[in-house]
Amino acid sequence: MLTVENTLKWLELFDAKIQAEKDYLSELDTPIGDGDHGNNMSRGLLAVHDALTKQQPTDVQGILKTTAMMLISKVGGASGPLYGTAFLEMAKLSSTTLEVGPMLAAGLEGIQKRGHAQVGEKTLIDVWAPVVKAVEDGTLDVAAIEAAVESTKDMQATKGRASYVGERSIGHVDPGAASSGYLFTTMLMAGVLS
Repeated sequence: MLTVENTLKWLELFDAKIQAEKDYLSELDTPIGDGDHGNNMSRGLLAVHDALTKQQPTDVQGILKTTAMMLISKVGGASGPLYGTAFLEMAKLSSTTLEVGPMLAAGLEGIQKRGHAQVGEKTLIDVWAPVVKAVEDGTLDVAAIEAAVESTKDMQATKGRASYVGERSIGHVDPGAASSGYLFTTMLMAGVLS
């Protein structure tokens, strides 16, 4: 269940992980995208940190909504709108439930509506979908998250910038999948599911 404390902890850990891995995320993005995913996510998470520090929201909905707005306005490319939409959908649902499974499912649905992607198209959906299922089944662990991220390596991209390189996208982990992996591993570290 999400609380103010563990949600803030989660976002703090996610920010730290993105800052630590921003160069790696941009390296992943170079052969199949614009090479800027790490820098874009870094800028967005710094804005989230600053906004949460200044505004100090007192409920989960406020935290998630602030996060969504910062990601939409500060992260370039498709990632800002997709991550932002996920957090916005979670914020909306948080007025009726703070259970993690339904909230992540709402986030996934928002991403799918916004990006029109399905599982198997080499996008962050390929991590979000199995993670949502594992949360619902009570089986989510770091190995499951890492396997979902790694599964994108052998896929051919059919959505987004990576689709422009066709078969050359095979053999590369999707950068959005990798950053989503960090989102979910830091969620586990923050104790959101315990």
